[in-house]
Amino acid sequence: MLCADVFDRSISIACWVVVFSPQIIENFRRSSADGLSLEFLIVWLAGDVFNIIGAVMQGVLPTMIILAVYYTIADIVLLGQCFYYRGLGISESTKPPEPEAGRASSSSETAIQTVPSSERTPLLHNTPGGEHNGSNGRPATKQRRESLTSVASLRNHLTAVDGTHLSPAVPLRKEVTDTPPRPSSTFQIIAFNTFSITLVCAAGILGWYVSATSRKRHHKGDDIPKSDGTLQFDITGQVFGYLCALFYLASRIPQLLLNWRRKSTEGVSLLFFLFACIGNLTYVLSIFAYSPVCQGKNGRCLPGERQSIYGRYMAVNASWLLGSLGTLFMDLAIFSQFILYRSKDECNNS
Repeated sequence: MLCADVFDRSISIACWVVVFSPQIIENFRRSSADGLSLEFLIVWLAGDVFNIIGAVMQGVLPTMIILAVYYTIADIVLLGQCFYYRGLGISESTKPPEPEAGRASSSSETAIQTVPSSERTPLLHNTPGGEHNGSNGRPATKQRRESLTSVASLRNHLTAVDGTHLSPAVPLRKEVTDTPPRPSSTFQIIAFNTFSITLVCAAGILGWYVSATSRKRHHKGDDIPKSDGTLQFDITGQVFGYLCALFYLASRIPQLLLNWRRKSTEGVSLLFFLFACIGNLTYVLSIFAYSPVCQGKNGRCLPGERQSIYGRYMAVNASWLLGSLGTLFMDLAIFSQFILYRSKDECNNS
């Protein structure tokens, strides 16, 4: 059982190390972070801050404290992407002024309306005020000048076409050379995600093996370190631990609501939540798989000592256990949204 908890913890650490990378890459690839809920990231960041404080005060493993700091930095990176793409990015910039081509097009439309439809159609039309032919002839002259200007604009617009298109050897429509990339099939997505998860889990197993081998090499026989069974219950650390769990649980709600309102998970990386699910699952298993080592001679336990150590260990880690279990179910709910809205996302990408 001792190997089981270390084994699960190693896989959990490997998943949590890379959990943010797929989403950061997805945002960079799309030049947008619209798929992520800003409230989701802010609440998650608050949970990570409380996680650091609670872990330090409770005295958990240094590895977990380092990971908590890493989570906080990764959250800040994701928040930075959101603020950049939504506030400073090109996608959110103001609408550019109307180009000259648009004005020429408008002039062309006006010219088309004023061009005579037949040889017998008069160039000058009656004005609403009835000033077709004034005593001094000024309105008629002015209207004729505007008509000639419109005809000239139409001539310039029509002659702007490249002369090479008049050749029968050159098609009028340019051949499309760059075809848009085809969306990945379901099989390709499953294969890529499976390969990525297998690779990360293999890295965690390799880390566990190297750690176990190094421990056996440096500690032989009775020199193997034993659990001291003196894990203390820190009230302040527990308060921050439960606050951390509360924020972790609440963080998923804005993302669930955003996906539900959009009826889409476009812009959200599936691997992001898959790694989160596996990381939480293996972390929970590592807590339950903890095997106490008593302080008696040759590691023998007194009656009830093993249960006492195990119960104290579970009580100390209860807040982190609650946060991981609750977040696991929330991530599974988001994962179900990927399946539910996949058909719509495929139509949008096609």
